[in-house]
Amino acid sequence: MAEHLSQSELDYPFKLLEYFNGFRVSKVIFSACELGVFDLLLGAPGPLSARHVAHELRTSVDGMERLLDALVGMEVLEVEPAEGTALYSSSDVANLYLARGSSKSLHHMMTYQNQTVYPLWTHLGDAVREGRNQNEKTFGLQPEDPFQAVYRSDDEMLKFMGLMDSSWILDGHDIATAFDLSCFQKIVDLGGCTGALAREMAKAYPSSSVSVLDLPTVVDAAKKYFSRENDDVVFHSGDFFLGDVPPADLYVLARIVHDWPEEKCLSLLRKLHDTCRPGGGVLLVEAMLLETRRGPLMAQIFSLNMLVQMEGRERPPSGYTRLLNDAGFHDVQVCRTGKSYDAILAVR
Repeated sequence: MAEHLSQSELDYPFKLLEYFNGFRVSKVIFSACELGVFDLLLGAPGPLSARHVAHELRTSVDGMERLLDALVGMEVLEVEPAEGTALYSSSDVANLYLARGSSKSLHHMMTYQNQTVYPLWTHLGDAVREGRNQNEKTFGLQPEDPFQAVYRSDDEMLKFMGLMDSSWILDGHDIATAFDLSCFQKIVDLGGCTGALAREMAKAYPSSSVSVLDLPTVVDAAKKYFSRENDDVVFHSGDFFLGDVPPADLYVLARIVHDWPEEKCLSLLRKLHDTCRPGGGVLLVEAMLLETRRGPLMAQIFSLNMLVQMEGRERPPSGYTRLLNDAGFHDVQVCRTGKSYDAILAVR
C-alpha cells in the first residue's frame, strides 16, 4: 500500500502536516494585519519589545508575544535579544507587502481573505455536498445572487475592491505584457473595479486609450477611494450583462468569466463578439488549470472558492478555448505567466 513512499515519508508525513496547519498559518498573518502589527513596526524608530507592541495596540502582552514569535518563525518578522528582552522588527517582505503604507501593500487582500473568504470556507464541506455557494449560511443571503453578498454593504464593497486592487499589484504588469497589445488602440476593461489593471495597461501601451466599465456604485467608490495622481484611466458606469458596452478594439475580462455559469459567460462573450469590429478581440485573465488535472494547486483552490462564494469555476485552456470559439472568436492564444493569473487572447 505504501510502496511508492520514501522511508522519510513513511516515518513522518511533513507535507500533510504542512497542509493540515495551513489555516493556522494564514490566521497568524491575518490577525497581525487586523491588529496593526506591521504598520506599527514599519513606523517605529527601532525594534520594539512585545510589551511595547501590546501597549500600543491594546492587546495582552502574553498573546502578542506568542503572535510575534510565530511571525518570526514564518520569517515575516526579525527578532534580537537585548538585556533579557526580545526586540522585534519588520522584515523587508513585511514592510513591502503587509504594512498599509507601502505602495505594494497587500493589506486589503489580507482583510478580505480574513473577514469574508475565511468564514465562507468553514462551509466548504456543505458547498461540495450541495454544489452551490454558501452565502446564505455565512451571510444570510440567498445563493442565487452571489454579488448580493459581495456588495451587501459599503464596507464589504470597499473590502472587495481593495482585494481586486491588491491583486494587480502582483500580477498586473505580467498580464498587461503577456501579449503585444499595441495593435489595439481602444481597450475597455469590463468590471475593471478600481482601475488597477487598466493603469498597468495604460503604462504598457501609452498610445492606446484604456477605460473601465463597472457598476455606478463601484465607479463612484473607485474615484473616491482608489484614484491615483495624474490618473489617465477613464471610467464608464454601466452593467455589461444587461446594458450596452462601449465600442472597443479589445475587451478585457479579468477574473470575470470564472464567477459565472457557462451560459451566462457565453452570452456575454457573444455580445462582445457582436460589438467589436473585425480584428478586435477579447483578453481573458484567469487562473488556468492544467489539462492533466494535476494543478496548479492555487488554481484548484481558486476553483473551490468559486464554488463556495460564486457560481462559476476555473478552467483549463481547452475550456476557455471552447467558450471563445462558441462565441465566434478564433486564433485563441494562451500565456501562462507563472504568477497567480494567466492570459488568454482571442480575436474576431
